[in-house]
Amino acid sequence: MSPHQPAAGTTTDTRRTVPQLLALVVGAAFTLAGVAGFFVTGFDGWTAHQPDQTLLVFGVNPLHNVVHLLLGVAGLLLSRRDSHARGYGWLLAVGYGAVLVYGLVVAGQAEGNLLNINTADNWLHVVSVAAGLATALWPRGREDHLRR
Repeated sequence: MSPHQPAAGTTTDTRRTVPQLLALVVGAAFTLAGVAGFFVTGFDGWTAHQPDQTLLVFGVNPLHNVVHLLLGVAGLLLSRRDSHARGYGWLLAVGYGAVLVYGLVVAGQAEGNLLNINTADNWLHVVSVAAGLATALWPRGREDHLRR
């Protein structure tokens, strides 16, 4: 075996599909948002509605931070395979679609607003649904059939 050939059973192809890149970027963004959110909220008032607790302009509380962390880590892990990244896209689209509907009802209100959602969050949830749909439905390229 030459020193430039990979060992048996390994590959040197490190290219990612568009869905994998989207899952990786979205996952990293959610992970960063979850960690940064704890600098704003600390670890008290897990489901508190506190309009002044914002990360940039987005409402956060500890429960909201945990949701971001879970979705972020899921995106990072699922970005490794195209089919898993596409599944992550569906998770984002359906999950954030439901959260958008929930947020439209509770945004800015104290009662029932377990995630401290505000209007800016609702707009970001629209973007998250779109990112999820793009990740899930991105057309497959000719080379992608080998990486499913």
